[in-house]
Amino acid sequence: MRDDLGADVPLTTAPRRVVSLVPSLTEVVAPTGTLVGATDYCTHPPELAVPRVGGSKYPDVAAVRALAPDLVIANSEENRPEEVGALRAAGVPVWVTRAPETVPMALASARRLFTEVFRAPVPGWLPRAEQLWGRELPERAVAVVPVWRKPWVVLGRDTFAGDVLLRLGVRNAYADHAERYPRPPLEELRASAADLVVLPDEPYEFTADDGPGFFPGKKPVLVNGRYLTWYGPSLLAAWTALDEAIGRAL
Repeated sequence: MRDDLGADVPLTTAPRRVVSLVPSLTEVVAPTGTLVGATDYCTHPPELAVPRVGGSKYPDVAAVRALAPDLVIANSEENRPEEVGALRAAGVPVWVTRAPETVPMALASARRLFTEVFRAPVPGWLPRAEQLWGRELPERAVAVVPVWRKPWVVLGRDTFAGDVLLRLGVRNAYADHAERYPRPPLEELRASAADLVVLPDEPYEFTADDGPGFFPGKKPVLVNGRYLTWYGPSLLAAWTALDEAIGRAL
């Protein structure tokens, strides 16, 4: 088998002991009943009770190996090649998903997990999400979308979150930037022609004060960061929640 990046994954049967290093994919695969470990940031499903192996960027490789997984799930953007390589060198199969640039790309990757890796039926949420997010609303606003500050980091080209907003009628002001996560100075962000500033509560926890405090003249939209960046069952609730938040600002 080959993962999303084309690397060989030595699986001969469906995995029974899985460690997930990707919070959104933990939510995706938890219903399979195979999870034996996850990161400290895997908050969903809330009732998930498995050993934790550290953060996504710096998981404890020894702790992962101690759980005797027959598969580890990682992501090309959220996890470092060093840990992936160390696990593979130790004989642990690792399935690496590609950082999705669009919602359909993310859902197609999730579909592969079920049909090819777990050899299980596709869960009901997935085709519903494919149908829901297969549409695209007409453009109604342009937004700057910070994901961090100190330094300021915003969404740039080819990001899942940018595609989420685009399908809801909000174009990312930095969608044509050469980088996926550019670091413009605050003065440049303030001077942009964007109507909105979309402020998620993760990975950086922006608050209601940050909009008027840092971006006077732009309408702030506070959103659940999970709805903006996670590509799993939460996508079903994300459409309505994000659409309503944008609508209130406009």
